[in-house]
Amino acid sequence: MSADQITNILLVGVGGQGIVLASEILSETCMLAGFDVKKNEVHGMSQRGGSVVSHVRYGKEVFSPIVPEGEGDILFGFELMETCRALSYLKPQGSVIANDLQIPPPSVLMGKELYPQNLSEIIKSHSADYILVDGQGLAMKAGNVKAANTVLLGAVSKKMNIEEDYWLKAIEKMVPSKAVDVNKSAFLLGRGI
Repeated sequence: MSADQITNILLVGVGGQGIVLASEILSETCMLAGFDVKKNEVHGMSQRGGSVVSHVRYGKEVFSPIVPEGEGDILFGFELMETCRALSYLKPQGSVIANDLQIPPPSVLMGKELYPQNLSEIIKSHSADYILVDGQGLAMKAGNVKAANTVLLGAVSKKMNIEEDYWLKAIEKMVPSKAVDVNKSAFLLGRGI
Protein backbone atom coordinates (compact mmCIF):
# COMPACT_ATOMS: atom_id res chain seq x y z
CA MET A 1 0.00 0.00 0.00
CA SER A 2 1.39 3.41 -0.93
CA ALA A 3 1.81 6.05 1.79
CA ASP A 4 -1.39 7.94 0.90
CA GLN A 5 -3.57 5.00 -0.18
CA ILE A 6 -6.75 4.24 1.77
CA THR A 7 -7.99 0.66 1.97
CA ASN A 8 -11.77 0.25 2.00
CA ILE A 9 -13.41 -2.79 3.63
CA LEU A 10 -17.14 -3.43 3.82
CA LEU A 11 -18.52 -6.02 6.25
CA VAL A 12 -22.09 -7.18 5.55
CA GLY A 13 -24.43 -9.74 7.05
CA VAL A 14 -27.37 -10.27 9.35
CA GLY A 15 -27.88 -9.25 12.97
CA GLY A 16 -26.38 -11.68 15.48
CA GLN A 17 -23.46 -12.83 13.32
CA GLY A 18 -20.78 -10.86 15.19
CA ILE A 19 -20.23 -8.27 12.49
CA VAL A 20 -19.76 -5.38 14.91
CA LEU A 21 -17.18 -7.34 16.94
CA ALA A 22 -15.38 -8.33 13.73
CA SER A 23 -15.24 -4.67 12.63
CA GLU A 24 -13.90 -3.68 16.06
CA ILE A 25 -11.16 -6.35 15.89
CA LEU A 26 -10.34 -5.29 12.32
CA SER A 27 -10.15 -1.62 13.31
CA GLU A 28 -8.04 -2.35 16.40
CA THR A 29 -5.65 -4.46 14.31
CA CYS A 30 -5.17 -1.62 11.83
CA MET A 31 -4.55 0.86 14.67
CA LEU A 32 -2.01 -1.47 16.31
CA ALA A 33 -0.24 -1.64 12.92
CA GLY A 34 0.05 2.17 12.94
CA PHE A 35 -2.75 3.18 10.57
CA ASP A 36 -5.40 5.86 10.92
CA VAL A 37 -8.77 4.06 10.99
CA LYS A 38 -12.38 5.16 10.62
CA LYS A 39 -15.40 2.88 10.93
CA ASN A 40 -19.15 3.16 10.78
CA GLU A 41 -21.99 0.69 11.31
CA VAL A 42 -25.56 0.61 10.07
CA HIS A 43 -27.64 -1.73 12.21
CA GLY A 44 -31.03 -1.68 10.47
CA MET A 45 -33.34 -4.18 12.14
CA SER A 46 -30.33 -6.17 13.31
CA GLN A 47 -32.02 -7.50 16.43
CA ARG A 48 -34.71 -9.02 14.22
CA GLY A 49 -32.33 -10.68 11.76
CA GLY A 50 -32.07 -7.64 9.50
CA SER A 51 -29.07 -6.32 7.60
CA VAL A 52 -25.94 -5.10 9.33
CA VAL A 53 -23.30 -3.17 7.38
CA SER A 54 -19.97 -1.96 8.75
CA HIS A 55 -17.55 0.26 6.85
CA VAL A 56 -13.85 0.19 7.82
CA ARG A 57 -11.31 2.44 6.11
CA TYR A 58 -7.64 2.62 6.99
CA GLY A 59 -4.49 4.31 5.71
CA LYS A 60 -2.01 7.04 6.60
CA GLU A 61 -4.81 9.58 7.01
CA VAL A 62 -8.54 8.86 6.67
CA PHE A 63 -11.20 11.58 6.80
CA SER A 64 -14.49 9.72 6.22
CA PRO A 65 -15.73 6.40 7.63
CA ILE A 66 -17.97 5.59 4.64
CA VAL A 67 -16.74 3.36 1.81
CA PRO A 68 -17.80 5.08 -1.44
CA GLU A 69 -19.80 2.91 -3.84
CA GLY A 70 -17.49 1.22 -6.36
CA GLU A 71 -14.36 1.77 -4.24
CA GLY A 72 -14.35 -1.24 -1.89
CA ASP A 73 -11.09 -3.17 -1.82
CA ILE A 74 -12.51 -6.04 0.22
CA LEU A 75 -16.12 -7.14 0.57
CA PHE A 76 -16.33 -9.26 3.69
CA GLY A 77 -19.66 -11.11 3.64
CA PHE A 78 -21.11 -13.06 6.56
CA GLU A 79 -24.19 -14.23 4.60
CA LEU A 80 -24.53 -14.84 0.84
CA MET A 81 -27.59 -12.71 -0.01
CA GLU A 82 -26.22 -9.75 1.94
CA THR A 83 -22.89 -10.20 0.13
CA CYS A 84 -24.71 -10.05 -3.23
CA ARG A 85 -26.58 -6.90 -2.18
CA ALA A 86 -23.27 -5.15 -1.47
CA LEU A 87 -21.43 -6.04 -4.71
CA SER A 88 -21.93 -2.50 -6.06
CA TYR A 89 -19.52 -1.25 -3.37
CA LEU A 90 -16.67 -3.38 -4.72
CA LYS A 91 -14.11 -1.96 -7.13
CA PRO A 92 -13.53 -4.05 -10.30
CA GLN A 93 -10.32 -5.61 -8.96
CA GLY A 94 -11.65 -5.98 -5.39
CA SER A 95 -11.69 -9.16 -3.31
CA VAL A 96 -14.70 -10.97 -1.87
CA ILE A 97 -14.44 -13.24 1.15
CA ALA A 98 -17.87 -14.71 1.87
CA ASN A 99 -19.26 -17.11 4.42
CA ASP A 100 -20.99 -20.11 2.83
CA LEU A 101 -24.21 -19.41 4.72
CA GLN A 102 -27.78 -18.58 3.78
CA ILE A 103 -30.09 -17.00 6.35
CA PRO A 104 -33.58 -16.58 4.90
CA PRO A 105 -35.15 -13.20 5.74
CA PRO A 106 -38.63 -13.07 7.35
CA SER A 107 -40.34 -12.56 3.97
CA VAL A 108 -38.92 -15.90 2.79
CA LEU A 109 -39.77 -17.65 6.06
CA MET A 110 -43.39 -16.44 5.73
CA GLY A 111 -43.58 -17.75 2.16
CA LYS A 112 -44.00 -14.31 0.57
CA GLU A 113 -40.72 -14.51 -1.39
CA LEU A 114 -38.18 -17.08 -2.48
CA TYR A 115 -34.56 -17.04 -1.39
CA PRO A 116 -32.42 -16.23 -4.47
CA GLN A 117 -30.61 -19.14 -6.10
CA ASN A 118 -27.01 -19.42 -7.36
CA LEU A 119 -25.71 -16.61 -5.14
CA SER A 120 -22.16 -17.96 -5.04
CA GLU A 121 -22.06 -18.01 -8.86
CA ILE A 122 -23.38 -14.44 -9.00
CA ILE A 123 -20.67 -13.28 -6.59
CA LYS A 124 -18.00 -15.14 -8.55
CA SER A 125 -19.12 -13.43 -11.78
CA HIS A 126 -18.48 -10.02 -10.14
CA SER A 127 -15.07 -10.78 -8.65
CA ALA A 128 -12.20 -12.86 -9.98
CA ASP A 129 -10.77 -12.82 -6.42
CA TYR A 130 -13.51 -14.67 -4.53
CA ILE A 131 -13.10 -17.03 -1.58
CA LEU A 132 -16.06 -18.97 -0.18
CA VAL A 133 -15.45 -19.96 3.45
CA ASP A 134 -17.14 -22.61 5.58
CA GLY A 135 -17.19 -20.26 8.58
CA GLN A 136 -19.48 -22.38 10.74
CA GLY A 137 -17.61 -25.63 10.02
CA LEU A 138 -14.22 -24.16 10.86
CA ALA A 139 -15.62 -22.42 13.95
CA MET A 140 -16.96 -25.76 15.21
CA LYS A 141 -13.51 -27.24 14.61
CA ALA A 142 -12.08 -24.41 16.77
CA GLY A 143 -14.60 -25.20 19.51
CA ASN A 144 -17.53 -22.78 19.12
CA VAL A 145 -19.80 -22.05 16.15
CA LYS A 146 -20.11 -18.44 17.38
CA ALA A 147 -16.46 -17.90 16.35
CA ALA A 148 -17.38 -17.99 12.64
CA ASN A 149 -16.81 -14.22 12.51
CA THR A 150 -13.22 -14.76 13.66
CA VAL A 151 -12.71 -17.54 11.09
CA LEU A 152 -13.76 -15.04 8.43
CA LEU A 153 -11.40 -12.41 9.87
CA GLY A 154 -8.59 -14.92 9.46
CA ALA A 155 -9.46 -15.38 5.79
CA VAL A 156 -9.67 -11.61 5.28
CA SER A 157 -6.32 -11.10 7.03
CA LYS A 158 -4.57 -12.92 4.18
CA LYS A 159 -5.68 -10.10 1.85
CA MET A 160 -4.12 -7.45 4.10
CA ASN A 161 -0.45 -6.77 4.62
CA ILE A 162 -0.63 -6.68 8.43
CA GLU A 163 1.40 -9.02 10.62
CA GLU A 164 -0.41 -11.89 12.34
CA ASP A 165 0.75 -10.72 15.78
CA TYR A 166 -1.33 -7.52 15.51
CA TRP A 167 -4.44 -9.57 14.76
CA LEU A 168 -3.89 -11.85 17.75
CA LYS A 169 -3.29 -8.86 20.07
CA ALA A 170 -6.52 -7.24 18.84
CA ILE A 171 -8.46 -10.46 19.47
CA GLU A 172 -7.03 -10.61 23.02
CA LYS A 173 -8.12 -7.01 23.61
CA MET A 174 -11.60 -7.09 22.05
CA VAL A 175 -12.92 -10.59 22.84
CA PRO A 176 -14.12 -11.59 26.35
CA SER A 177 -11.29 -13.42 28.16
CA LYS A 178 -13.17 -16.74 28.37
CA ALA A 179 -13.45 -16.82 24.54
CA VAL A 180 -9.95 -15.64 23.56
CA ASP A 181 -8.43 -19.09 22.97
CA VAL A 182 -11.32 -20.32 20.81
CA ASN A 183 -11.28 -17.10 18.80
CA LYS A 184 -7.53 -17.26 18.26
CA SER A 185 -7.89 -20.86 17.04
CA ALA A 186 -10.76 -19.85 14.76
CA PHE A 187 -8.74 -16.93 13.38
CA LEU A 188 -5.77 -19.19 12.61
CA LEU A 189 -8.01 -21.76 10.89
CA GLY A 190 -9.45 -18.99 8.71
CA ARG A 191 -5.99 -17.63 8.02
CA GLY A 192 -4.91 -21.05 6.83
CA ILE A 193 -7.48 -21.17 4.02
